[in-house]
Amino acid sequence: MLKKHAKFFENILFIADLIVIVLAWLFSYYIRFYSGVMPVEKGIPSFQIYLYLIAPILFIWGFVFNAFELYRPKRLSSYIDEIFDIAKACSFSVLILVSLTFFFRQYDYSRLMFATFWAMTIVVMMVERIVFREVLRYLRRKGYNLRFAVIVGTGKTAEDIFKRIDIHPELGIKVVGFLSSNPGYLQDDKKGRIPVLGTYDNIKDVIKNNKIDQIIVALSTEEHHVTIDVLKRIDDEMVDIKVIPDLWEFMTLRGGIDELDGLPIITLQDTPLYGWNIVLKRATDIGLSIIAIIITAPVMILISVVNKRTSPGPILYKQERMGLDGKTFDMLKFRSMQVDAEAQSGAVWAKENDPRRTRLGTFLRKTSLDELPQFFNVLKGDMSIVGPRPERPVFIEEFRKNIPGYMLRHKMKAGITGWAQVNGWRGNTSLEKRIECDLYYIENWSLWLDIKIMWLTVWKGLLNKNAY
Repeated sequence: MLKKHAKFFENILFIADLIVIVLAWLFSYYIRFYSGVMPVEKGIPSFQIYLYLIAPILFIWGFVFNAFELYRPKRLSSYIDEIFDIAKACSFSVLILVSLTFFFRQYDYSRLMFATFWAMTIVVMMVERIVFREVLRYLRRKGYNLRFAVIVGTGKTAEDIFKRIDIHPELGIKVVGFLSSNPGYLQDDKKGRIPVLGTYDNIKDVIKNNKIDQIIVALSTEEHHVTIDVLKRIDDEMVDIKVIPDLWEFMTLRGGIDELDGLPIITLQDTPLYGWNIVLKRATDIGLSIIAIIITAPVMILISVVNKRTSPGPILYKQERMGLDGKTFDMLKFRSMQVDAEAQSGAVWAKENDPRRTRLGTFLRKTSLDELPQFFNVLKGDMSIVGPRPERPVFIEEFRKNIPGYMLRHKMKAGITGWAQVNGWRGNTSLEKRIECDLYYIENWSLWLDIKIMWLTVWKGLLNKNAY
C-alpha cells in the first residue's frame, strides 16, 4: 500500500512536470517572437519547427530529472535543496538540447529563445514543485495521505524520533504507538500518555491490528542484539522498515547514509568538498584571488615601502598555521610587530595595546590590511578566501583538549574570512562560539554561503574592535 501511494504521487508529479515544461516551451516561443519584448530582425520562423523539439525536450527533461533523483520522496528535504537540484537539472537539460539542435542544420533555432526557455523552466518548475509540496503537506495536516508507524523501542532514541515526527505533521507520518520489551506507557510532555502497543514478540499482530505502514526501529545500544529477532518476526509483512541507529548522536559534519554496491554505509562525519564542489570552490578562489591581488597591488606596494622605511626587518612575516586535514603551511602577513617579538615571551596571542607592535603595524592590524598577502596563499592552494581561520599548531594542542569538536574545523580549507568573523567572533573572543560558527559553516557550506560571507566582510568593513 505504501509503495503504491508513493508511486502514485510520483507519477502525478512526473506528468505535471512534463505539462509545465511543454507550456514553458510554448510560452518562450511567444515571448521571443510575438510579445514585442525582444527584437525580431529576421522574421518570425515557423512554429512547426519548434513543435518538432517537444518530443526530444520531454525525453531529455524526463531522463535528466530522474537521473538527478528529483522524483524520490521529499518528505524530509528542504525547499532550498530541491530548488538547487532543479536549477542544476534544467541547466544540464538545456545544454543537451542546444547540443542536439546542431544536428538539425536545416533549421535555424533561436539561441535567445533557448535562454528564455532555460530561465522560464527553472522558475516555473520551482513554483510548481513548491505548490505541489504545499498541497501535499496541507492534506497530510488534515489527515490525508498519512503513513501509520510504530516505533520499536522506548529509550531516548525512540523518544527523540517520536518528538521530531510529532512537531512536523506535514510529513504525513502518524506514530500509532511503541513496542517495548515490557508492556506499559511512555510519558510524553506534549501528548500525555502514548500507548505501548505490545512487546517485540507480538510485532506481527500489532502490524495487522493497527494497519501499520512503517516500522521504525530505534533501539538503544544495549538492545542491539534484539534487532535481528525483531526483523525476523516481521517476516514478510508488507511494511517499510526504517532503522535509526543510536550512532546518530555521534554524527557531526554532514553525517548520513551512503551505499557501496548495495551495502549501506553510515557516515558519521564528512567534508562537503567533493566532486564538482571542489572544482567550483577552487575555481572561485583562483579567479577572485587574482582579481583581489590586481586591485590591491598599489596598496600592498605602498605598505611594503612604508613598512621597510619605518621599522627594521622583513616586509612579510611567515607564520606556521594548520589547514585542511591538519596539514601545516606558512601563512603570509605584512609584518606588524618588531623583529623577534616572541623571543622572550614565546608563542602568545596579541593583546590590546600590545607593545610589540610597530606604529604601522597598529594601523595594519586594526584595518586587517596585514592580511592582504594571504591572497597569495589562496592562489597557491594553502587557503581559501572563505573558511575557518587557521590557528597556530602550538595553540591547537591545548584547544583540542578543552573544546569538543575543535579539530573538525580542519575538514575545510582555512580561509581569509569566515562565518565566525562576520558574526563578530574574531581576535580575543569566545573560542567556543568561534568553533560553533566554523562547524555551522562546514555543515551548511554552499557557494551562495561563501558569497554571502564575502559580501558581509566587505559590507561590515575591515575595521574590528577585537583586532589587536
